[in-house]
This record gives sequence, structure tokens and C-alpha cells, in this order.
Amino acid sequence: MKLEGALYPWRFRLVLGLLALMVGAIAWRIIDLQVVDRDFLIGQGDARSLRHIPIPAHRGLITDRNGEPLAVSTPVTTLWANAKELQVAKDRWPALAAALGQDPKALAERLEAQANKEFIYLVRGLTPEQGQQVLDLKVPGVYGIEEFRRFYPAGETTAHMVGFTDIDDHGREGVELAYDEWLAGVPGKRQVIKDRRGRLIKDVQVTKNAKAGKPLALSIDLRLQYLANRELRNAIIENGAKAGSLVIMDVKTGEILAMVNQPTYNPNNRRNLQPAMMRNRAMIDVFEPGSTMKAISMSAALETGRWKPSDKVEVYPGTLQLGKYTIRDVSRTEGPVLDLTGILINSSNVGMSKVAFDIGGETIYHLAQKIGLGQPTGLDFPGERVGNLPNYRDWKKAETATLSYGYGLSVTAIQLAHAFSVLANNGRMVPLSLIHVDEAPKATQVIPENVAKTMQGMLQQVIEAPRGVFRAQVPAYHVGGKSGTARKTSVGTKGYAENSYRSLFAGFGPMSDPRYAIVVVIDEPSKAGYFGGLVSAPVFSKVMSGTLRLMNITPDNLPPTQQANAGPPAAAVKANGGRG
Repeated sequence: MKLEGALYPWRFRLVLGLLALMVGAIAWRIIDLQVVDRDFLIGQGDARSLRHIPIPAHRGLITDRNGEPLAVSTPVTTLWANAKELQVAKDRWPALAAALGQDPKALAERLEAQANKEFIYLVRGLTPEQGQQVLDLKVPGVYGIEEFRRFYPAGETTAHMVGFTDIDDHGREGVELAYDEWLAGVPGKRQVIKDRRGRLIKDVQVTKNAKAGKPLALSIDLRLQYLANRELRNAIIENGAKAGSLVIMDVKTGEILAMVNQPTYNPNNRRNLQPAMMRNRAMIDVFEPGSTMKAISMSAALETGRWKPSDKVEVYPGTLQLGKYTIRDVSRTEGPVLDLTGILINSSNVGMSKVAFDIGGETIYHLAQKIGLGQPTGLDFPGERVGNLPNYRDWKKAETATLSYGYGLSVTAIQLAHAFSVLANNGRMVPLSLIHVDEAPKATQVIPENVAKTMQGMLQQVIEAPRGVFRAQVPAYHVGGKSGTARKTSVGTKGYAENSYRSLFAGFGPMSDPRYAIVVVIDEPSKAGYFGGLVSAPVFSKVMSGTLRLMNITPDNLPPTQQANAGPPAAAVKANGGRG
């Protein structure tokens, strides 16, 4: 019997040929997959399974000048969900709502409304422990992300200066916003493999390391910040005031050592935050400086060489008529004639106006401009205002008079502190700084040194003379300064509001070597009175006293016996009335 292959040889060869073709096709497909299309296929596979998870960057630490933390980043867990996956586990929704602390009905309605979305936030900013408790339920479609949340250890005490970040850790107010690029880190990336349900299969590698933000040391001293905040808050309560600001600065370095405002807020809990509480009034609110401006105007008079402290000016009968305007002295002066120091002590508008008429309004304007009034401070603080310093083509008597005693212009508390720091620093101006500096910057002589030192002595008499602002005195130290009381303009109408005032005090010390300048602004005091010497001067006294002691400044006003025995300083306070 013959073999079938012998009868049909072509069939055998056909089968062998088909097998060879199949082997060749398979071999080619293997070569195509492993060599020709390798990169494409790897890319397609990675697109379906390989993921890059962001590694959150640690935001830079903010501290005070001594290293005390003011803003720190703490790790938190954010929970998100794939709403599509959650639709197949509706029976787990009540347990999920309970773990999240949310209303089950509200959560169910939300998940139903977003059923087609693959990413929705469930809750953000949980502690790692709280987040893990939810993840341990293993509800399908619920995942966690590591993030950072900003925490502010000093709370409301530094709120206006430090500011805060939003839920995405971007700066939104204060230094957090001004230095956001410096503080913000650069997120990293981690490569992982996930299945089609988004579950982590393998952590492959870190492809880009997260870069932490840079630290920032502010100029403020947290001890002085607490002191200033406490005394300002007490003054607001005691005087039934609407608001207030207080600034302490180092006149040698230009550093802001403290800046507080009332009312304030807690940046760690902003649920019931009112926008008015967020205003850094020391930099944003502008006001007429009132009689504090007389220190600047008097400096301009001395600088001309036409006037010296002993020169006399007639102020009787306490009024001065300029057309339809009448200039009045608020308080009764010591006599019909005052010397220049007496004009400051008695805060005589009439006397200051007559001196201003002699030197001209433009002279006062130029000095005010040189010491920073109506000029940018260079701090670049978010929302900071410049104020207004008018420059008339023709200086009439009315404009000259009002400028000389602090009306017709507007300043901020930080500008006023900077101006008085020039007088305290022997006429030298240094740039302001919110950042701690290791050495004093280069100063610019804007007022002759002899004029500044003369003004220091005159402003010391404003506080220590028998009719001076005794409430501003500091036990064991000589200090100088000037009070002020400014009427507030009426909102929506022209002119000034009835019974609406700002009480001011600006000063510096100790007089043996002035180091610190302080400005106090109390807005609309309503209980005991409104004069700066009555309302703001006591705050200046308490804050300056605490500042000099905390900074270990040697007393320069001890009685001889105490100086010899090095005993504790005694307080010698005169019991006369103060005016502004």
C-alpha cells in the first residue's frame, strides 16, 4: 500500500509551506514587537499603568529675628475619590460619611451629582492619623494625597504681618504673599505603577526630588510683638476705640521690630473671618498726622537758620484769622508769647502757623518729602499705601498753616515712625526693612545733625516740662516725642465728622542714645477723651518701657543715689495734664 504523501506530494509540501509561513509571521511579529515598535508599545503600556505622583514641597519656615517660628508647614492628608468607582459601593457611603464627619445625605447627593467624574475632593487638610483611619476602611474609589498645611504658632499676634496661605499653600496675605516665590518650594515627582482601578502596584523610583522653600527671618522680635499687641488691645478696650495700630522700629538699622493692629484675627481659624480684620492698618490706613507734624515743621524752621529754640512768637489770643478760616489753639497756652519749645509743649497751632508763614510752606514740604512722608517705603508690602503730600504751585497762607500742624496731608503709621526715626538717628535716614539684617545699612543725612539733636532736646521737653505730656514719661529713662489729635473726615460728605478723632503719639528713646521709635494710633476713642496726650501717650510709655528693658538698654534717668548703688530704677511721674 502506497503512502498518502506519495500519492499527494503537493499537499505535504503545502502544509510544510504553511507552517513555515506561520513560523516566519510569528518571528516577524516578535521582532516587530521587541525591536521595531518597542518604544511605541512601551509608551502605550506606560500610559495605561505608569503614573507620576507629585511629591509635595515643604514651604520655607518663617521666623522672627531670634529664630522663633512664626509660620511652619505641617504634613496633612487630603482625601479624594473616583466617583465612578464609588457608584458600585453605595452600601459603603454611610460608613464613609461617618468617618469623614459629614452628613450622609449631603455626601450621597454630592456623589450622585458628580457620578461621571474621576476626581473629586472629599476633604482636605486632615491630620495623617485622621486620613489613615478613613483609608483603612478600604472603600473602593477613595484615595489619599500627602500635602502640607501652614500653621502659625503666634496666632493673632503676628497675623497682619505674616499673613497666611490658601488651601493650596500659596501666599495670600502679608509676608506669605510678598515673599511667596522665595518661600514656595518646587514639588518633586515619584514614578509608580498602578492597575486600571488606580491601585498602587509598585513604587518605581523618584524621578525628581522635591525642593523645599527657603527660610525667611523677619525683623520683628516676637517678645516686642506680644508686648505691643497686649498694650494696644488693652488701650482699645479701655478707651472704647474702634481700632488702632502700633509700630516699633530700630532707628539705627531701619528694622521693624513690631507691627500690630486691632482688631486682628486668628490665621489658623478663618471660618468667621471678616475682611476688615485682615487690614494691616499700620501700612494701609492713611490719616492726617495732626500735631505730630509740628516736629517736622519745627525741624524745617531750624534748618533754615532763621529760627532758634529761644525765639519768641506771639500766640495771644489763641486764635488767628485767615480770611474765612480761623486757626485755634485747642488748649490754653502759658502766656501771650511762646518760644519754639513752648509751641511744641503747648501744641500751639497759632504759633506753629506764624513760624510756617515766615519760612514758607514749600520749605516744610521739601523736608517732609525727604524724610519719607507721601513716599513709598520700599517694603513692597501687599496693599501698602503711600499717602498724600500736597505740593501747591502757589503756597497760600491757609495751605501753609494747615500743613505745618498736620492737616491737608495723609500718612501711614509706618511712614510716621520712619520720619521720627530720622530725628532720633541724628538726621540720618536708613531704609526700612521687614527682614532681619545683620548689619546696619548705609544711612543718608537728610537733616543736619545739629538740627536733629536740637529737636531731640525740644521733644524731650515736650514730655518732661511741667506742662508736658507727662503720661508719655518712661520710668528711669529720658524719652522724647509729640502727641497729636486729628479729626476724621466724614465718609460720603465733605468736611470732618462730628466727634470723630484719631489719637496719636510718636516718640523715641532713650535720649542718651536714641535707638527705638514708636508710633501709636488709636482710632475713634469714645470713653475718657480723645486727645493724643491722654489716650495714646500712656500706651507709648508702657511699650517703650517694656522695649528698653527687654532689649537691656541701660537707664539714663536714675537718681544719683540709685546710679551709685546700681539699684532698681524708680519712677518719677509728674501729675500734670497732657494735650495733643
